[in-house]
Amino acid sequence: MQAGIVPFRKALDMAREKGLDLIEVAPTANPPVCRIMDYGKWKYEQGKRAREAQKKQRMTEMKGVRMRPGIDEHDFQFKLKNALKFLKEGDKVKFTVIFRSREITHPEFARKSLERIAGAAEEIATIEKPPSMEGRTMTMILSPKSEAASKQ
Repeated sequence: MQAGIVPFRKALDMAREKGLDLIEVAPTANPPVCRIMDYGKWKYEQGKRAREAQKKQRMTEMKGVRMRPGIDEHDFQFKLKNALKFLKEGDKVKFTVIFRSREITHPEFARKSLERIAGAAEEIATIEKPPSMEGRTMTMILSPKSEAASKQ
């Protein structure tokens, strides 16, 4: 209900009469605009909306999968299964192949393993960073395909 232009004292009395607060909405307007409402309830509702919006947000995490160049088939399948689960949950996955001693002389084994993973995950993931050597490690990052792209 709009009361029109009312003197401050009368507006304050109207608010107290209803057991509510007199809130200044637009202080720079001429005359200033005020509203009679329950400020505590309004603050609570604002907080509730903010918490609800925060719940709906999802930060993408970077999950890590570490392995060696001479990984056994069963271990490879186990790590692949976990990586696919992470990707389906919406997380990025960083694959790290760690070389020890003379394993570094054959990086093609690691590249082959990483390419196998990329091939197995191509339906649900895209390669964000292709396999590359960084010191004694080879890394590759996969990110999940967006929901909009998968529905088309």
